[in-house]
Amino acid sequence: MLDVIRNRRACRSFSNREVEDDKIKEIVEAGLLAPSGMNRQTPIIIVIKDKKTRDELMKLNSKIMGRDLDPFYGAPVVLLVAAHKDGLSIHDGAATIENMLLEATNQGLVSCWIHRAKEELELDEGRKILSFTGLNFDDYIGIGHVIIGYPNDDFKPTPKIIKENRVFIK
Repeated sequence: MLDVIRNRRACRSFSNREVEDDKIKEIVEAGLLAPSGMNRQTPIIIVIKDKKTRDELMKLNSKIMGRDLDPFYGAPVVLLVAAHKDGLSIHDGAATIENMLLEATNQGLVSCWIHRAKEELELDEGRKILSFTGLNFDDYIGIGHVIIGYPNDDFKPTPKIIKENRVFIK
């Protein structure tokens, strides 16, 4: 497991290669298996593989960010994580995202955690894009996105350097 953790890096350069459904299923399962406060399991995962839907969400995310670029970096799959609103939803959603990031690496894929899901779910435009879920987004808070795919040839992960003075033992 530590090898997967050591090798996970954010990727911002994706190829057009399609991600296999069995790999997506494993990544989603890893997210669903994440710990949650009192085992409430409030996070949900919205899998977006449809290019039209992905591009609509990408444009909204870009607009929220205030920049004219693809905040999903061309990744073919976007996994949007939201959680039912309660005192633990952000923590539970973050654990869901971390599990999916690690499983993506385990599956031989690259990934990146992307923000602004909260704002997407607060806007009518975002709710319309995601209306296919049938969810009442008044009950949910957007936590983040995990973008996954295969890297472009120019992706060169660098070793992670761990900052010092972050562990204290008595």
